[in-house]
Amino acid sequence: MARKTTRPVTAKKKKTATVKASAGRVKADSKTAQGSAPQMPASDIAEAFRRFQKASPAPKTELLYSNPFTLLVAVVLSAQATDAGVNRATPALFSAADTPEMMVKLGLVKVTDFIKTIGLYRNKAKNLVALSQKLIAEHGGEVPNSREALEELPGVGRKTANVVLNVIFDQPTIAVDTHIFRVGNRTGMAPGKDPLTVELKLAQVIPEKYMMHAHHWLILHGRYTCIARRPLCEKCVIADLCRWPGKATLAA
Repeated sequence: MARKTTRPVTAKKKKTATVKASAGRVKADSKTAQGSAPQMPASDIAEAFRRFQKASPAPKTELLYSNPFTLLVAVVLSAQATDAGVNRATPALFSAADTPEMMVKLGLVKVTDFIKTIGLYRNKAKNLVALSQKLIAEHGGEVPNSREALEELPGVGRKTANVVLNVIFDQPTIAVDTHIFRVGNRTGMAPGKDPLTVELKLAQVIPEKYMMHAHHWLILHGRYTCIARRPLCEKCVIADLCRWPGKATLAA
């Protein structure tokens, strides 16, 4: 009698996503940057953030800071600059001035010298001294905890205010930079033609329990996975949920 043979059971390969060729990616990004991506369903958005949370339960800002004032300064400096570039310049600056009073005392010339490796450093130096003076004159040297008051400070816009409110004051705000704008549009979580539209949509569609860390999950996803030139769809934890037309079909 012939002996029956048992074939070894092979594990199913996990499906991964690939990306289209360069021309296809450029065309897809040009289209989605106009807010034309299909809207991701609410159930998929909830699942996406569940996965983000599982991968990184407590994400943090990558900017170096020691108190509310130094965070505010770091975020102002990060406009049109990388966090890494800001972090190379700020330790020496903060060693010399980590309060508004010390920043004013340091003066424009010395502040400028500390941050000259950062883009737009001359204008940023003026803003740092001016916002320090305003903090002393109008807020007792303390960083205010309202968007309106923050946006009245020189060099502080809505994005900077939202970062400070989220990181320092634990408010569930989302600061839409180039990374979050890209992720919101590519994935279909929050299609929009401008940062404010994307921000307001994200605030509507992200489940409340994920809002506190949503800003950091999205920015880190855009910085390290859903990168501008060639997103790493093959490593993306939400590739199967993403609506980006530059993504090739999922393959085993």
